[in-house]
Amino acid sequence: MATAQFFLGVDGGGTRCRARLRDSSGRELGRGLGPASNIYLDFDEAMRVVRETMESAIAAGAPRQEIAVGLSLAGLSDDKEAERVSAALPGFARVVAVNDAIAACVGANGLGDGGLIIAGTGSAGIARVGNRTTIIGGRGFWLGDDGSAARLGESALRATLRAIDGLEPMSGLAQALGRHFDDDPLRMSRWAADARPRDYGAFAPQILDVARSGDMRAREIVGEAASAIAALANALNTLGAERIALAGGFGEPLRPFLPPDVAKRLAPPRRDAVDGAILLAGGTLAEDAACP
Repeated sequence: MATAQFFLGVDGGGTRCRARLRDSSGRELGRGLGPASNIYLDFDEAMRVVRETMESAIAAGAPRQEIAVGLSLAGLSDDKEAERVSAALPGFARVVAVNDAIAACVGANGLGDGGLIIAGTGSAGIARVGNRTTIIGGRGFWLGDDGSAARLGESALRATLRAIDGLEPMSGLAQALGRHFDDDPLRMSRWAADARPRDYGAFAPQILDVARSGDMRAREIVGEAASAIAALANALNTLGAERIALAGGFGEPLRPFLPPDVAKRLAPPRRDAVDGAILLAGGTLAEDAACP
């Protein structure tokens, strides 16, 4: 096995793919950004995006055989899938593929004990205590992801359709979201037939805005998401995680709706999942203000 002189971290998820290259001292050399790369929706397409994003981050003159790659992938759940991912990336010094929750937890807390709640397009909680790593949630859009942007969007759109059909009172939320579909139930149903989690999650900022305006139906649905995040926090504490970070693009926007005691307990992450992947690949991180 070749000795790694460079460390490339990649975070591939349902919304975007990010990559960052560092040298052995932890100094950043390059970055890459690509679209969504969910291996469970389309493995070949996801790996194509990962490869292209990696290439855009690799600085000229950094040979592949000297690059150790850490991959943080949404939903990655077993060794067989990790091996399949590694096989799709030949020529590197080594490839370490892990669930994105693990990489994000390492980025948020370092390689020591800690916990993390990810609230983005999907959601998950993770505790790394001693030699044990436990993932809670992160089971995908159909069976999990409570407290996520995608689940919030789905719940709000269901409420909107019910209001349009006269099955519940018309709310400011239903009026706001219904306009996207000209208040046409058939158009909503056709959209939902092909919609992916990120499509539902795209409505989250508007739903939060409506909730902030005081609309009770929006506040009820956002409150359910906040309760789901609080439940994750309590479960991670029970597992022994004392420091728990809140990460993900939906996490901070949701923070004002969390129970005050939970919001106070949730710390900002020290680093992101990309740097967590670099640490898991054997790299180090420079202590400079430019680091995320």
